[in-house]
Amino acid sequence: MDVLQLDVSGRPQAWLSAKEAAGLYANDSVAWTLGDPFLVLRGGIQRKTGLQSRLELHPIIAVHGAVPSRAWRQAPAISNHKLFARDREVCAYCGHRFHADALTREHIVPTSRGGSDTWMNCITACRNCNGRKGSRTLNELGWSLYYLPYVPSLHEDMILRGRRIVADQMEFLLASVPAHSRLRQEQALA
Repeated sequence: MDVLQLDVSGRPQAWLSAKEAAGLYANDSVAWTLGDPFLVLRGGIQRKTGLQSRLELHPIIAVHGAVPSRAWRQAPAISNHKLFARDREVCAYCGHRFHADALTREHIVPTSRGGSDTWMNCITACRNCNGRKGSRTLNELGWSLYYLPYVPSLHEDMILRGRRIVADQMEFLLASVPAHSRLRQEQALA
């Protein structure tokens, strides 16, 4: 299981392996933790005390230090995996759910007509609908979208990265996910 790394103010920074998190604990870089320990690492026997060293890893850790403010102004990087997860693997044109292998990244305004490869211009489409649309616009086809695109928040992006997220981590991340997010709506249905 991965550890969710936050800055001291509680903003998500990264997913860490247990080994990477242990290094932060060992270097005294952990400011605070959330959740019950999920892994206990045991080391050697201490010469002075005769006790075995022990390190408890928590699912969420905040580390000392600052992140440049410009890092929080940028939209998360787009990838097919995160796009399909944002759109819950539903084609924006026909409204049917598909396996990821049958989906494509579709540009609402085609790139051949000046459309950009951004969260607000990209939606999930099945291969059939994508092929039928081609390089035409929605107005030219008389089509409409089943849902609107949006830029995921930083907290949503951490969920969309597809990690195995434990309850403590999901609760923490969802607390800051906007109400309009399909991730929040899906959790309400579960």
